[in-house]
Amino acid sequence: MGQPVIVEAVRTPMGRRGGALAGRKAVELLRHVLVEVIRRAGLEAGQVEQIIGGCVTQSGEQSLNVTRNAWLNTGLDYEVACTTVDVSCGSAQHANHLVAALIAAGVIDVGIACGVESMSRVPIGTNLYQGPGHYKTPDYPWDDPPEAQFGGAERIAAREGFTRRELDEYGLLSQRRARAAWDAGRFDREVVPIDGVTADEGLRDTSAEALAGLRTNVEGGLHTPGTTSQISDGAAAILWMSRERADALGLRPRARLLHQVVTGADPYYLLDGPLVATRKILDRAGMDVGDIDLFEVNEAFAAVVLAWAAAYDKADLETVNVNGGAIALGHPLGCSGTRLLVTALHELERTGGETALATMCCGGSLGTASILARV
Repeated sequence: MGQPVIVEAVRTPMGRRGGALAGRKAVELLRHVLVEVIRRAGLEAGQVEQIIGGCVTQSGEQSLNVTRNAWLNTGLDYEVACTTVDVSCGSAQHANHLVAALIAAGVIDVGIACGVESMSRVPIGTNLYQGPGHYKTPDYPWDDPPEAQFGGAERIAAREGFTRRELDEYGLLSQRRARAAWDAGRFDREVVPIDGVTADEGLRDTSAEALAGLRTNVEGGLHTPGTTSQISDGAAAILWMSRERADALGLRPRARLLHQVVTGADPYYLLDGPLVATRKILDRAGMDVGDIDLFEVNEAFAAVVLAWAAAYDKADLETVNVNGGAIALGHPLGCSGTRLLVTALHELERTGGETALATMCCGGSLGTASILARV
């Protein structure tokens, strides 16, 4: 039985829709980080036993096991096994859970968890050939929100009593934090430039007045494009090993996965996954939010993060998404779960923190959560 540890962790910049990365297929984006994470560790490709990747819209260029196709496009050892998983937005986070579990079970010693999404080239919903709701039977028992995730975000905002101004203030905070992080070079170590793109393209120089002037996503709603995650392109990868193999290769273990959770949540609100996943993972770990140094709560919508913070009032917002989140950086669906962990790891190392909790809401009323502990 091995103790899974992270050895390397990288990501591409997050490209905006139709931006500089839109000319790259998903397999090219993912290939880029797979090659880099191995290069940084100084591994031979054949030392990797399995790669598990997340991807949400598995259609067109992202179909037929995009993780395997990305690996084959590297031209490296074809005996490395590859799997693609779909847990909606939590896909890449769960990919890390699965690789770590395989190492803990003694099945493999070296694996890569990753994720990719090119939303410019394969738009969200492309795989819904029969349109929204095609998965429902005539007696489907749940009251799903209208407009899917948009409706769920509005139901949460209404339940919590959030105002448009509060949501806008959070959207502005995300942008300002991301800008400050980039200006300070906090992302430099984790980002692998590609095609001359060195920084996330979603950063906006905005203001409270500009955000207040945006139209809402849905009629009568509160969220706008300024308080909603951005449609993006990107990939991220984490190299996992058993502690024993890392020691044998002379590689420095950087963090371990303390606990992991994938859970369901109330379909009425759709996006409450982080609330449930955080409760379950803290219970499992015997921890309290006060025991966690850093939080990455995916900014699918401003209300999701604010509702999570309200539920866990011991979680100081000064420790949540400290370098901005998906509202500013972008949210390539199948990539973001690994991106959160990559960013959390590097921020822990920068600040000297010991533990980080990353959590996400996911389509299908799911939630994922991970607790990293620095080694």
